[in-house]
Amino acid sequence: MKSIRKEILATLLIVFISVNVTSQEKISNIKESDKKVKQDKKRKKKKKKVKLPDIDLSHWKVTIPVANEKGKPYEVEAPEILDYANNEKLKTYMYNDSTKGALVFYAHPTSSTTKNTKYSRSELREQMVPADNNTNWTFKQGGIMKGKLAMEEVSRDKDGKYHRVIIMQIHGRLTNEQRDLIGEDDNNAPPMLKIYWDKGKIRVKTKVLKNLNLTETEMLHEDAWGNDKGFNFEQEVGFRKFTLEVQVSEGKMVIILNNNEYKVYENIHIKKWGIFENYFKAGNYFQSRDEGSYARVKYYNLEVKH
Repeated sequence: MKSIRKEILATLLIVFISVNVTSQEKISNIKESDKKVKQDKKRKKKKKKVKLPDIDLSHWKVTIPVANEKGKPYEVEAPEILDYANNEKLKTYMYNDSTKGALVFYAHPTSSTTKNTKYSRSELREQMVPADNNTNWTFKQGGIMKGKLAMEEVSRDKDGKYHRVIIMQIHGRLTNEQRDLIGEDDNNAPPMLKIYWDKGKIRVKTKVLKNLNLTETEMLHEDAWGNDKGFNFEQEVGFRKFTLEVQVSEGKMVIILNNNEYKVYENIHIKKWGIFENYFKAGNYFQSRDEGSYARVKYYNLEVKH
């Protein structure tokens, strides 16, 4: 009897140990599984943190303050601009902030500037037909440009005031026929609209005709146009995100800040401007030559419609 009891006890002990080991293994497997689930969640969170700007660059070219082989500012247009992240020359001046989902434009004073200006730029130029500067639009045809952006950082002058940056433009352009008519050597015409980030506020400048009695041919000359007094929006955007929208139609131009503050231009000067072709610009046209000065502008999205 004693030997039978011993055998039963031994068997029960073996079963207990076996069950216990199995339970421990299951617990261990559950813990390991939980650990993997947590690791997967962390990986997914990291992947979610990588954001890209909502900007289709197929109808833009960019100019940066670096000289090309001809000594002029380096430009990249479609299709090469679509691979901007892998372009070594662009990486310093146009790059992604993948945590914020923004395209950053960096500019500082260099010797590489475009014609008729002393300032440097990292700026997009609209191309209605990719890689073609000759197809543009008139106010009669109309257009809309809208962007969400922010000033990331900007240097100060010797008086402690922030340097100014042009963040959007409507630039005029002579057709080839107009260029030849007035004997110019390029197609450049004045910018009808300049929108500045100016000490944390948004400032708008437009062109006015100096003499309303000029003929259409006389109006084609750049010196026929002067600057207006400018307009400051009331809101202070500082270094926060904000939206800007520019709407143009025949004889009219509207600038909208954050969908709630408007500036409307509907006057004889806008109507006279109808003789020019135009294109939109957006980015960082830096307005300083101070040593050590710089600015970074972030664009989260940018779209154009015609």
